[in-house]
Amino acid sequence: MNTTIDKENRYCAHNYHPLPVVIARGEGVWLWDDAGNKYLDMMSAYSAVSHGHSHPRMVKALTAQASRLCIASRAFYSDTLAPFLEKLCSVTGMDVALPMNTGAEAVETALKAARRWGYNVKGIPAGKAEIIVSRGNFHGRTTTIISFSSDEEYKQGFGPFTPGFKDVPFGDITALEAAITPNTCAFLTEPIQGEAGIVLPPEGWLKQVQALCRKHNVLLITDEIQSGLGRTGKLFAFQHEIDRPDALILGKALGGGMMPVSAFLARKDVMDQFTPGSHGSTFGGNPLGAAVGLEALRVLEEEKLTERSAELGAYLKDRLRGLNSPLVSEVRGKGLWIGMEIDPAKAAARTVCEKLMARGVLSKETHHTVVRFAPPLIITKEQIDSAVNAVREVLSELAEVKKRA
Repeated sequence: MNTTIDKENRYCAHNYHPLPVVIARGEGVWLWDDAGNKYLDMMSAYSAVSHGHSHPRMVKALTAQASRLCIASRAFYSDTLAPFLEKLCSVTGMDVALPMNTGAEAVETALKAARRWGYNVKGIPAGKAEIIVSRGNFHGRTTTIISFSSDEEYKQGFGPFTPGFKDVPFGDITALEAAITPNTCAFLTEPIQGEAGIVLPPEGWLKQVQALCRKHNVLLITDEIQSGLGRTGKLFAFQHEIDRPDALILGKALGGGMMPVSAFLARKDVMDQFTPGSHGSTFGGNPLGAAVGLEALRVLEEEKLTERSAELGAYLKDRLRGLNSPLVSEVRGKGLWIGMEIDPAKAAARTVCEKLMARGVLSKETHHTVVRFAPPLIITKEQIDSAVNAVREVLSELAEVKKRA
């Protein structure tokens, strides 16, 4: 047994079920374990490493700022936050941003903003605001967020739950319209559901959602923590169908693979609901995070990583579909964000991931049936070919095992 794994299992809470590999180093699309074995990263930390591991420009920005100033409390101004937020608002088309750290914090910020906007602007009676969400969502694991999760695994033993939420089937515009009441302040949704297994809604759905929300004076809030910043072949997934939502949640890739950086962005009338003391975070908007976030946006733009995602994502999806494995029921996704659905009667997605690991390719299953492919956006066609060859070998091996069983 690996001593490091034994020690982590001894001293760390068992809230994850990692593959049995100890990562010691990363560079670009590659990872190395503590024994020196090399792996192609096809997961990029749920999009947090979209720029690649230890991107030279990101390392330079981090170290330069770290040697100058890291933390200086939002009780004072800093010389890095304004340039970062100016760039962020520019690329998103939003009016104002509120910086946070983790994705879940940004989601919580969005919920507070939506409710206060509902009371102060829409005129919803005190304590009656409702927020509609999509069934199958994943927005984080705080107590409030799991209150509107439809996955019992995230909720078991953590009640009582926060009221004020209702869910509708993802992609169902009729159900959404039926759920809206005069007390509805917002509809919160992922444009593409990530943790659910890279699930896409029907084409045109988000455009219909925007029209419906405008009709009923309901805020449309898109969670692009995983899907944003180039992952789907557009800078933001909402851009496949609409101009912009009323509010937007970002994280993961915003930290350039260096550190947690997140943000809630919205129209001015929504963000104006926050006043001094109504919300805050000791580390949110810190100088180090702001410097890293600004460089992450510049790298995405200047190295055309979004365009790479569109081109190479289409290539990867075509290659995976071309395998025509009897174990695979569907290959779906946009850009470099692809889910391969494994028929549970024929194989387990985790088994596929374990066998890929043995062949030098790292990914992780979700919801027991889907193997996800979300490599750093700097990946090349040659590296994709190598990964697909490993997938072919694994699927062929498992198909042969199933045939003999």
